Amino acid sequence: MGRAFEYRKAAKMKRWDKMSKVFPKLGKAITIAAKAGGPDPDMNPSLRTAIQNAKAENMPKANIDSAIKRAAGKDAASFTEMIFEGKGLHGTQIVVECATDNTTRTTANIKSYFNKNGQGLVPPGSLDFMFSRKAVFEVEKTDDMDLEELEMELIDAGLEEISENEGILYFYADYTEFGSMTQKLEELSIEVKKADLQRIPNSPVELSEEQMEEVDKLLDKIDEDDDVQNVFTNIA
Repeated sequence: MGRAFEYRKAAKMKRWDKMSKVFPKLGKAITIAAKAGGPDPDMNPSLRTAIQNAKAENMPKANIDSAIKRAAGKDAASFTEMIFEGKGLHGTQIVVECATDNTTRTTANIKSYFNKNGQGLVPPGSLDFMFSRKAVFEVEKTDDMDLEELEMELIDAGLEEISENEGILYFYADYTEFGSMTQKLEELSIEVKKADLQRIPNSPVELSEEQMEEVDKLLDKIDEDDDVQNVFTNIA
């Protein structure tokens, strides 16, 4: 699970960086969290996580503060979260998570991307069995960490798996355990670099380089949309 997730995350961030989309998307996540649970990160775990994720991508403090203030503004937009499921080329399955202030626009756009570059949308819930929803936490490994002891501490909070890649630890738990894992890591004074709710494919498909180039046309169009927050696929 670990390496596949890390590759997908890197590919997504590469596309976001290429199109200068990462800060607006992270800013929207902060605004949504602040509007839902208040502007104080100490009292709002969702906002605290959104800020952590923004800092992990080197988002300037001024941008973070601006996103929080935007939530309290008189003209702050009310965002609706939407999920779209669709089929791409070469057996790919794609789940798109959006946050929008205009559901009609977003629905039309996402439908158009799939119709032109894939095989179209499918009814909501059709792809649920294709993915496992996981809470994923990234932590920088330190010399004083005892992984066996840490694993025992976190199992009661819902930990399912630990993987390591280039000095970064990835903790996986069921998505319903996001809150308990967050709380436990804070109790252990472990700094989380980033935390996400991910959809991990149960049966990943292998694509050739040529096939991946074709599928990327659809993924890039989706990622370009300002209303799109996350894109998950069953690509290995």
